[in-house]
Amino acid sequence: MTKQKGFTTTLLHADRLRKPEFGALHQPIHTAVTWGFDDVQGLVDVFQNKTKGYAYSRQGNPTTAALESKVTMMENGLATISFATGMAAIMATVFALVKKGSHIIASSYLFGNTRSVLQTFTEIGLEISFVDATSVENIKAAYQPNTCMVMVETIANPATQIADMENIGDFCQEKGLIYVVDNTMTSPYLFKPVTVKASLVINALTKYIGGHGNALGGSVTDTGLYNWDKYPGIAPVLRQQIKPELLGITQIRKRGLRDGGGTLAPEAAHTISVGAETLALRLERACGNAGALAEYLNAHPLVSKVYYPGLKDHPQHGLSKKLFRYHGGLMSFALKDGVDVFAFLNRLQVVIKSSNLGDTRTLAIPVAQTIFFELGAERRAEMGIPEGMIRLSVGIEDREDLMEDFEQAFNGAL
Repeated sequence: MTKQKGFTTTLLHADRLRKPEFGALHQPIHTAVTWGFDDVQGLVDVFQNKTKGYAYSRQGNPTTAALESKVTMMENGLATISFATGMAAIMATVFALVKKGSHIIASSYLFGNTRSVLQTFTEIGLEISFVDATSVENIKAAYQPNTCMVMVETIANPATQIADMENIGDFCQEKGLIYVVDNTMTSPYLFKPVTVKASLVINALTKYIGGHGNALGGSVTDTGLYNWDKYPGIAPVLRQQIKPELLGITQIRKRGLRDGGGTLAPEAAHTISVGAETLALRLERACGNAGALAEYLNAHPLVSKVYYPGLKDHPQHGLSKKLFRYHGGLMSFALKDGVDVFAFLNRLQVVIKSSNLGDTRTLAIPVAQTIFFELGAERRAEMGIPEGMIRLSVGIEDREDLMEDFEQAFNGAL
């Protein structure tokens, strides 16, 4: 298999080509916490980054390494680190690379927990500017001499705004800024942030990559595009030991994973790795269902607005069409005034009331009363989140069953 293969073929055969014991087709689950050496010099060399190997599983083991290799291949990146959750990956990235007094520019539409952790960092000396990232001009206006990082998501949750990623990438490259793109809502099958000059790519592996709602995980991938040799935040001891292109990802592994402790368990890594094999198949089905459901909801008299990039009236429809393979499986819609959100959701029988995303099953949640409740009504209004908004993560069910489920739920509201 010397010729470059397709997305799914590459994933299916990735473990086998690492030559596991006895011809296994999957990387085995290594549950060892620590690793023994016949010669103590081998242990020392691993600690001093002179040779590759494993000393203590908080920093990774062969099972997580196999998953990391798959994510790196999917993202066309240089190297990947896996974490216990997507939030652990985000927190470790900022914790490892950004110093007190530095400034970060972040999308104002970031996932609520991401925004929360960034606001927490302001309490210990970081400056954060939240701006509308659908235009690079807002990023430029927020730029300061101490700005070191820009953070955006591909598709915002729940209102599906799409960041001006190409132009932001050009600006970050011009200013020497670390450009972090959260690819969770699109996954590397629909979009590769390396194409917009991202420095680091975040994935909540729990979502589409794992895809079955049965394992938590997260990752950060270095695309290889950022010049870490010029970044002042790299620890001097690493500059003496590590190749320049690996300085950033190594510092995240040392300070973010080793010191932060958000280690992905090998059992979860194995589950996610196997789930990833069907990523393309699942997303093609989910995106097809989402497109059909968005059109149906957009025409329904009890729906006031549908938020889905695949609709032609979406503000970034053209950008979505340009950047992404498909428009994704995430959408939201707002019921018209007078329609009881809770009563409507409770009438759904196939669709599950749940807070997850990227599952094989279609999941629905009332946004204002749950995931954005802590922001308060005023902040929700600023973000364009009405009280009657419902977020959908569209799954791979038979389309007719989904349509019938929504139809009966709407009929009960008439």
